Amino acid sequence: MVEGNPLLHVSNVRNKLREIVGASTNWSDHQQAMAERVSLSSMLAKSQNDLPAKRMKDSYQEVHLPLGSEPQLREKYLTFHNTVRFGRILEDLDSLAVLISYSHTYNEALKRSPLSIVTALVDKIDMRQHIIYPDCDIKFTGHVTWVDTPYAPVLDATFVMVARDPENKRAAFVNPLKPEGPEDEKLFQEGEANKSRRVDLSTASLLKVAPTDEERKIVHSLFLNTLDTKTVSFRSRVLPPNSVWMEDAKLKGLEICHPQERNIFNRIFGGFLMRKAYELGWANACSYGGCRPSLVAVDDILFQKPVEIGSLLLLSSQVCYTQGKHIQVRVHSEVFDPLTRQHNTTNVFHFTFVSDRDVPNIIPNTYGGELIHSYCTGL
Repeated sequence: MVEGNPLLHVSNVRNKLREIVGASTNWSDHQQAMAERVSLSSMLAKSQNDLPAKRMKDSYQEVHLPLGSEPQLREKYLTFHNTVRFGRILEDLDSLAVLISYSHTYNEALKRSPLSIVTALVDKIDMRQHIIYPDCDIKFTGHVTWVDTPYAPVLDATFVMVARDPENKRAAFVNPLKPEGPEDEKLFQEGEANKSRRVDLSTASLLKVAPTDEERKIVHSLFLNTLDTKTVSFRSRVLPPNSVWMEDAKLKGLEICHPQERNIFNRIFGGFLMRKAYELGWANACSYGGCRPSLVAVDDILFQKPVEIGSLLLLSSQVCYTQGKHIQVRVHSEVFDPLTRQHNTTNVFHFTFVSDRDVPNIIPNTYGGELIHSYCTGL
């Protein structure tokens, strides 16, 4: 990869990835191409010190999404309200993040990257515009620490990628990053801060530790506000006015994972998972608020397990927090194996939407629901 990469059409991103990795677009040739990549294991660095440092601009990429100038492409991205489907934008962002990572680890001698790079998590996505219209072109630009659109700011997104060996079985070293100048150094420090924040959040998970004093007070307050004072029974709960029980604000979906949505390593493409989760979350927020909501933010998305071709993907969305016109939806994604009857969580998503009117308060009526509500209060 060289500095000053030409503007790449969005439809060519996956082909560019396959070119860098040496994967095939043909299903029957795919297995052979992956088998050939096993020989690249001998090309892996023994330590990061064996790899040349790369500048941020070495991995710089520009991708063109010509919605305004190519009407034939526009239909794929349109909602029935004539706005851009954000789920499609998520797919394109994920592809770009992978391409940027491979650009950073590209080996000039091999004319390819010997690594397997997959999305570990999306740190956060902040929307600059709640609605994206299809009447103009969009240009995505990014390098190893950031992705956004410079034509007119639409969103800020940070992806965290992981590098593994050619067989995608163990971790591998990547080229160290060499910041140049104050702007690069600032981005690098922001990356360090985000890493520390993620570690703190993972150790403070309510699935690992008991609620804090503040969280316990929130849970207890929610319980007291719904207690039936006439019976004073722990089992007797009363729904406050203009409120909805959390258990009644769910929406579920199922996806059969076909080969069409595979990535270059024969797993389901992460962008596809994000799109499906977003669309289910949006539908739930729309149903709950009674009008078409707009996306405000996407909180951390952690890819816990890969999703295999042929899997049954179960998606469950739940409104978990509301405030004024804002609706936060949690989407839980899991793979179901019909042979073993086992369920394995693959992702948990949190989407924040805004409605054009005040929405009912969401009220948890189980301990688990109260913990989720308490967690979402702090997001």
